[in-house]
Amino acid sequence: MIRPPFLARVAVGAAVFAIEEAQKLPTTMLNLPMNAVSQVLQTAMHAQQFVTSLAIKGDEALEPLIGGAVEQPEWATFDEDEVETIPEPRPFPAPRAESNGFHANGAAPAPEADVDVDSSDGERAEIVSRIDYPSLTLAQLRARLRYLNTDELDELLDYEKQDLARAPFVTMLTNRIATTKAP
Repeated sequence: MIRPPFLARVAVGAAVFAIEEAQKLPTTMLNLPMNAVSQVLQTAMHAQQFVTSLAIKGDEALEPLIGGAVEQPEWATFDEDEVETIPEPRPFPAPRAESNGFHANGAAPAPEADVDVDSSDGERAEIVSRIDYPSLTLAQLRARLRYLNTDELDELLDYEKQDLARAPFVTMLTNRIATTKAP
């Protein structure tokens, strides 16, 4: 079989291509606005990535001249950085004679005074008991932090350091204290 010359084959191929594209034209016209917006967004994203890569290269080049990279400030915490730990089981207090809040003779128990001393004396600070601090999860503590003043936060931090020593809790309390003391 004899093949037509190369240019003739290219011309026939171009004609077939033009017919196929003409048949797709109605669909292409409907998708044109969406495709145009998509292209613009894609180009903008590539430009942002390129600028960011230039900034990273600039940081790497300037690092020997201006010092090491900036580390995460100690006050900055992110949810991914915090690891919730399960508190160690604490012994329950001995059961009291009055199970319903009253003594066996029907009299109401005498109100107990709030204790406001360091845990180093063997007794809990008032705030530790009031919010049942040892049973709180990290998320529950985070939710309560904004309602506590600096003195209460200091008491919780002292208690945490002396009794439980859970690193994520110490970090969260320390960061919150720094935030409340900041101007």
